[in-house]
Amino acid sequence: MRETLKSLFTKYGFTDAKASLLSQTYTNSTIDGVNSHGINRVPLFIEYIEKGQVDINAEAQKVQSLGSIERWDGKLGPGIINAVKCTDRAIELAKEYGIGMVSLRNTNHWMRGGTYGRRAADAGCIALLFTNTQPNMPPWGGKYSRLGNNPLIVSIPRKEGHVVLDMAISQFAFGKIKDYGLRGKKLPYPGGWDDADELSNDPEKILGNERGLPIGYWKGSALSMVLDMLATILSAGDSTAKIGKKEFESGISQVYICIYPKLFHDTEIQENLLQEIIDYTHNVEPMHEGDRTYYPGEKTLLTRAKNTKEGIPVSEEVWTKILQLAAQK
Repeated sequence: MRETLKSLFTKYGFTDAKASLLSQTYTNSTIDGVNSHGINRVPLFIEYIEKGQVDINAEAQKVQSLGSIERWDGKLGPGIINAVKCTDRAIELAKEYGIGMVSLRNTNHWMRGGTYGRRAADAGCIALLFTNTQPNMPPWGGKYSRLGNNPLIVSIPRKEGHVVLDMAISQFAFGKIKDYGLRGKKLPYPGGWDDADELSNDPEKILGNERGLPIGYWKGSALSMVLDMLATILSAGDSTAKIGKKEFESGISQVYICIYPKLFHDTEIQENLLQEIIDYTHNVEPMHEGDRTYYPGEKTLLTRAKNTKEGIPVSEEVWTKILQLAAQK
């Protein structure tokens, strides 16, 4: 998969280094079982390039610096490449100041936000990352979408496996809803409203109008709005309101905050405290036979190990489309 994708991205004009980064990122997400933001997104990414929504030659630039806080402009470059650069910069700032923040405007979809949470954790940093999106959720009590499902990532480094919370503020990420649709399956729980204003678990009905259900109902609605506000004012970028007026989802705003906990010089205590919390939540009687509890990111590690050993399950339709794109370019 990595070699096929690198060849595809190279044919579309990316440098060897950028093609390698993109192919590795998409492949890693798919190995981790996040096909919705891995291999399934590649055809759409190529479409955005062809339509001029992604500038393959753009380089994100710092536009303002205030000590441990910086603003960057993504120049409408590839979201993955911009996100890696801003994550790495936030890590550098955190290791210099203890905490670092990079806000980014005018960027494109970063695909799986957890990629950058894990990257920060691998560098020994706690991370808090979030992005706004196009409108795809109604504000609570409203009929039409005015909020984004604005993914939020919190990661904590840990020797036995990083804790990585990666969640959209909708009950299901729209990429996940599309993944269920590709597999011809219904969602396990209601994920949005259909044309009759009824909650539905049918991917096609939800995708037809893009009215996702916010997590926690009115609480998720409020959280989505606040994340959009923060991403917009900290980056001086576009809000969901402005993004929604565009033909395509582009020019989004993001925030990357990293904290370097090793400065406290009590790494062993931190590890023990994390293990205490994990053990306490693991040690609970399951509600149903065969069930168990997991800490955020634990299932990802299990899926990665399984797929690395047995191979990666992918949609035949998506893989065929990627091979066609590679052949026709």
